[in-house]
Amino acid sequence: MYAYPFSYHRAKSLAEASKLLQELGEESRVLAGGQSLIPLMKMRMARPTALVDINFVEGLSGIQGHNGELRFGALARHTDIEMSEAVAAIPILHDCAAGIADVQVRNQGTIGGSLAEADPSGDWGATLLTLETSVTCAGPQGERTIKLEDFIKDAFTTVLGHEELVREVVVKKPPRNSGGAYLAFKRSASVYATASAAVQLTVDGKDICKDIRVVLGCVGLMAIRAKRAEDELRGKKIDGKSIQRVAEAAREAAEPQSDMRGSADYKRTLVGALVKRAIGIAARRARGERVEAGHEYVGR
Repeated sequence: MYAYPFSYHRAKSLAEASKLLQELGEESRVLAGGQSLIPLMKMRMARPTALVDINFVEGLSGIQGHNGELRFGALARHTDIEMSEAVAAIPILHDCAAGIADVQVRNQGTIGGSLAEADPSGDWGATLLTLETSVTCAGPQGERTIKLEDFIKDAFTTVLGHEELVREVVVKKPPRNSGGAYLAFKRSASVYATASAAVQLTVDGKDICKDIRVVLGCVGLMAIRAKRAEDELRGKKIDGKSIQRVAEAAREAAEPQSDMRGSADYKRTLVGALVKRAIGIAARRARGERVEAGHEYVGR
């Protein structure tokens, strides 16, 4: 199926993009990686009258580490993040980037576009909520920086105004003795996950969890931070019993709907299993071990 007719406009700066969006009206849309928008347009589920392409705006695709932070330009591609040496220091970010869809999508898709889309089945929302993350936005009134937990309001809904655009995503590097893991369970690479779990923790010594964040993906209208699950491990010894309590609390926090990917009960069970595995990997990484993790597929 072909998209409905639309006009195409190439912006040379974010200020110009913002002005174009204002002039072109409410039915205009921003084109970044296009990996969410273009398929929707082809299926005629999205019908923008105009596209404003920001891919030719300079300075939006960089990845920089500075003063204890990682700064991602809005157009930083998933593949660039996967391959970044700076990102390798925070393994949970590599887990996420390396498993998104297939190579073609990773080569085009962007971190800023993913967050702006706010798809509850996306990977970046759940992953970045385990870290101190903020989003810098640019619009007619200037720039503002928003904590990620305040940026995403609901499924496919953010605080962005129509003329506002994501300029940068800033992630604070975790303290020493920290580790994280992102696990997503899929039927195949090209489909959304049935469920996902992101865990970031800091250990005190070898066995005590000093701090932890647990975030669930694909089992609600937006990524869910399982705070009661975190309380089951924070300040306590990391062992089989405490991890099991975290998994049970995570299952209770999940809000899945039955669909073609599985029943609600199946997704709750899957969330528990993913959280248990993610905690184990995160703890080993916090102790300095090199452990592979990421997206998993049926039959593997």
